[in-house]
Amino acid sequence: MIASDIPAGRGLGSSTADVLAAIHAVIDYLDVSWTNEEIMRVAVGAETACDATLFTQNAVLFAQREGEVIEPFHRPVPPIDIISVDTEPLKTVSTLDFVPAQYNTFEAEAFKSLRSLLRRAIRLGDLDLLGRVATASANLNERFLPKPGLRALQEIAGQCGAFGIQVAHSGTVVGLMFDPRAPETPQKIDRASSALSAADFQFRIFNA
Repeated sequence: MIASDIPAGRGLGSSTADVLAAIHAVIDYLDVSWTNEEIMRVAVGAETACDATLFTQNAVLFAQREGEVIEPFHRPVPPIDIISVDTEPLKTVSTLDFVPAQYNTFEAEAFKSLRSLLRRAIRLGDLDLLGRVATASANLNERFLPKPGLRALQEIAGQCGAFGIQVAHSGTVVGLMFDPRAPETPQKIDRASSALSAADFQFRIFNA
């Protein structure tokens, strides 16, 4: 039996975690060795799309529906404290049923620029730059999977000192991002938690 405490349908990778666990269990049982690429091809074949959960050591730009690494960044994403807000607690998003985004020319060009900024942010460990990339990506995703209350969440993030927001591109959650290295971060998270509670948002806090 596979057990997981990852909420399903939120865009947090619950299905990928289950599929990868099953694949690794079979690999271990058969005592064979597979590359990450082989594992991801099987995973994508099983559920049509997977995230980059397998690549835990370093950040990668990953083609979820092809199961291929587009660009390895050779460094991990810097630690981040996140308040994760479920914008639609009564809704789930199915990976199998979700229609992939079809970006127009403007959006595709915007993502090219964001990719360059992301590369720089990871290389330098620059959380402010990383936050700008994540926030821009979140706003671009609104045309395809809108998050109720996103504007209000952006206002709370700005007022409480978050360095950016991120969204699940195939789920319901929005994350307010904080720098775990900054001494004032606990106070910022407390202020944000109070503001979210006052606005009736459901949330969880994840520490790096």
